[in-house]
Amino acid sequence: MTLPVALRTGFLAVCAADLVALLAGAHTVHVVLKPLLIPVLLAYVVARGGPRLLWGALLFGWGGDVLLLFDADAAFLAGMGCFAAGHVCYLLLFKQHGTARARSGLLAAGYGVVLAGTVVALWPDLPAGLRGPVAGYSLLLTAMAYGASRLGATAGVGGALFLLSDSLIAMGLADWPALPRPDFWIMLTYVAAQFLLAQGVLDARPAPRAAYREESAVTRRTPH
Repeated sequence: MTLPVALRTGFLAVCAADLVALLAGAHTVHVVLKPLLIPVLLAYVVARGGPRLLWGALLFGWGGDVLLLFDADAAFLAGMGCFAAGHVCYLLLFKQHGTARARSGLLAAGYGVVLAGTVVALWPDLPAGLRGPVAGYSLLLTAMAYGASRLGATAGVGGALFLLSDSLIAMGLADWPALPRPDFWIMLTYVAAQFLLAQGVLDARPAPRAAYREESAVTRRTPH
């Protein structure tokens, strides 16, 4: 088993353990496992030679994860700021490695409708101090989710799941009726989103220069 495969397996194992803890109501176990998720995923990304901007996106996500463990408005706002910075890193990655996709205008319109509908619906029920920050963050999150489609289906699904995960959090802030075990669904969609986004970036990045040079050397030595 190679190091990247071992780290990817470790990430999936920690995810499974954390989700089981949430289903079992083992809050202490969740508090211990949640801060481990992104560092293991980051180690996998580093082992795969992932770009530095992806490191930044994941590190900001880890900061958000840790801050959201604290039940305080200041910690929530700081955590949201960390995730926002991570989305900026993702957007820069999509610009560098992505390509325009067919029907992107239709997809953009769809995400625009989702953004407007969600903000308008949630606005009256959100705490007054969170309305502006949540609306601004939602705009950035939706832009990231849409931009992820530039890298293909894997990253596109990851972006959509990130949007879904944070929408579930916003519904909780607005005291809307929630699914049973809402924390489970939030974490399930979140960890899937981060993994798929990271995998999408890794799959879309250009081949390393060393590999390109080696391939070029072989081509030059091969008679035509």
